[in-house]
Amino acid sequence: MDIFNARAGADQDTILELRVELVDSEPAIWRLFQLRSSLALNQVHQVLQAACGWEDAHLHRFTSGDPFAPLWPVNGQFPEVLQWIPAQECEEPGDRREEDCSLDQLLALGSAGAFYEYDFGDSWLHRIELVSRRPGDDASPPARLIDGARRGPLEDSGGFPGYEEIMDALADPAHPAHAEHASWVADITGSDAPFDPAFLDIPAVNRVLAEQFRRTQSGEKHGN
Repeated sequence: MDIFNARAGADQDTILELRVELVDSEPAIWRLFQLRSSLALNQVHQVLQAACGWEDAHLHRFTSGDPFAPLWPVNGQFPEVLQWIPAQECEEPGDRREEDCSLDQLLALGSAGAFYEYDFGDSWLHRIELVSRRPGDDASPPARLIDGARRGPLEDSGGFPGYEEIMDALADPAHPAHAEHASWVADITGSDAPFDPAFLDIPAVNRVLAEQFRRTQSGEKHGN
């Protein structure tokens, strides 16, 4: 079986406990999931979007290693950092379809976990680490968030420097940009309620995940 072009079989399905943390977040923004090992990477992408409260409005990729780490030659050649992207974005010979690779296969390629990058402008880079593995069972949902800390950063906030600047302004009513940033945050979130970057609504995330997979399974049953 070609590890780059096939998903894990259902008879191999296990439940993976994964810790996903936004690289360079301070305080740390992280999530702890239970995910089925056979999930394709496009499904994992949707899970991570829901867990961060994002809208899937930008490009993304999965990589087998840190895409920004310095590379050192091995036998005179620089090692390739493998990446998986949506099928419609595949243009280069080395591009791999995320729909054709399972979560388990991705993790098997990286000695220190794997990475997911969302929005190549803001560059929200996530480190994915395997915590534990157990046999699958019919009672376990395909994806469940079991723990975590802090909201995901706001879309289009300019990476961590921009996001931190916005949060500083929101926290200080006397800040000269307070009103401007408060208005922008209300527009992005669709709410005038105070924005709390430390708040994470785990039950709400799990409701979204359950609905996502319910729609997927319903579509498969109807041949969509």
